Amino acid sequence: MAESKNRKNYYEAMFLISPSVATDLGGAIEHIREILGRGDVELISLRKWDERRLAYEIQKNKRGVYILAYFAADPSRLALIERACNLSEQLLRSLIIRADHLTLDEMQAADGQAELATEIELRKARMAEEREAATSPAESSSAS
Repeated sequence: MAESKNRKNYYEAMFLISPSVATDLGGAIEHIREILGRGDVELISLRKWDERRLAYEIQKNKRGVYILAYFAADPSRLALIERACNLSEQLLRSLIIRADHLTLDEMQAADGQAELATEIELRKARMAEEREAATSPAESSSAS
């Protein structure tokens, strides 16, 4: 019985977030990491999978951003992770399945955390530029 408590399975998780939540992509990724952390998982890879039009509206959203994660976890902790996903207001949907169809090397090869960090920085810079551009015309017109 002691062996089953230390057993870990590999899982594939897909998280769907709205474009409005994705404007703060860093915060959304941190939220996903926090949810997975509650389940005491070993995160193998995490990446932005795609941003696309949804087949049907979900909470008045026509588009969504998909985040793909692979992790190892104790099967008894999976219910806790799924519950946290269902209670999250930042996640539109989530799906977690066993990743028996992939090897550990394939999961590690899917890691896109470096690209994700780059995209987060680019989004932050773009938002800062947009804020600056929005305040600049207002300041110049009030100075006249």
